[in-house]
Amino acid sequence: MRMGYTGVKSFELYKRVGGRPTRLKIGRFPGVTVEQARKQVVRMTGEIAQGMDPHAERRRARAEASFKELFERFMEVHARPHLRTASELENMHRRYLTPLDHRKVSSIDMADVQRLHSRIGKEAGHYAANRALALMSSVYSTCAAGTPNPCKGVRHFKEQSRERFLPADELKRLLAALDDEPDDTWRHFFTLLLLTGARRSNVEGMRWADVSLERGLWAIPGEQSKNAQQLAVVLVPAAVEILRARQGNNGEWVFPSKRGDGHIIEPKAAWKAILKRAKITDCRMHDLRRTLGSWQAAAGVSMLVIGKSLGHRSQASTAVYARMNMEPVRAAVTAATDSMLKLLPGAAPAANGEPAQKVLPAPNPKAHDRENEGSAK
Repeated sequence: MRMGYTGVKSFELYKRVGGRPTRLKIGRFPGVTVEQARKQVVRMTGEIAQGMDPHAERRRARAEASFKELFERFMEVHARPHLRTASELENMHRRYLTPLDHRKVSSIDMADVQRLHSRIGKEAGHYAANRALALMSSVYSTCAAGTPNPCKGVRHFKEQSRERFLPADELKRLLAALDDEPDDTWRHFFTLLLLTGARRSNVEGMRWADVSLERGLWAIPGEQSKNAQQLAVVLVPAAVEILRARQGNNGEWVFPSKRGDGHIIEPKAAWKAILKRAKITDCRMHDLRRTLGSWQAAAGVSMLVIGKSLGHRSQASTAVYARMNMEPVRAAVTAATDSMLKLLPGAAPAANGEPAQKVLPAPNPKAHDRENEGSAK
């Protein structure tokens, strides 16, 4: 035990490490008892005998990155240069992962991640919790080589695929609310989301250099598209009219930020206000993209063309629009049942020359009783 000039008492181990006399601090007394200090000495002596340097281990522990530092490295090396969703990942970190910022990377275990995942699920929903878990796992697998990934083994919440789109009545109210929006930026932005079916991040980062109003085309560069391939988006006349109205905005961006350089990045408050005026609930900005696809399906457009218009690479991504629109199914079933009902005895033609709908005859109660009697035997 050593006592300093201020009277603080602490335990130390004096030992040769690597041939050099070394003082290894154990802890202060009485926080560390004599018995605890002796147990620490036995452990440290054993490590030294095996060729380990406790000082080096402590230096490595102090030099180890915190989760915040690791996340910044992930953003600098991987996300910003390669991912179009870099700003969304930063927002996700700020909203959900900051409780881990000051923890050393190796000190975070699966139990910590499980607790955080459960808490996000309760407060923000299962979808947000799963996305935050996926982001954290990517940070570890990309920038923490050699450190066990604590996200491995954490079970994701079950998610139900979202098939929300705006039917005619809601779409009418939304268009009226957009027409009443006093801010040109938000009125134009949300209308373009609907008319192009493009992803929110792409419309936010829309550049004049990628737009051809004469040809009515918008070329989204491969580094900004989800599939890492250049995507051509058709600009309908109404979309071209909006863009012509915005040509007075000098600069690189179609929707420049009002707070400085760059483009708009956070339209959620404006979207929430518009939905409130339109009296629409449970509608996300991405549902506008789904709305365009569903209305195309209702118009009888082929799945191949719908997929092309929305930039889908697989038919599986487009198949949802066939499920969402039941009108073709209704028409097919109605035509089939009409054909069957024509065969009913006494089916008279309607005034317009088409067969009249006739209700199928009710089952004979006696026949039903005989059938039950036979079943019982």
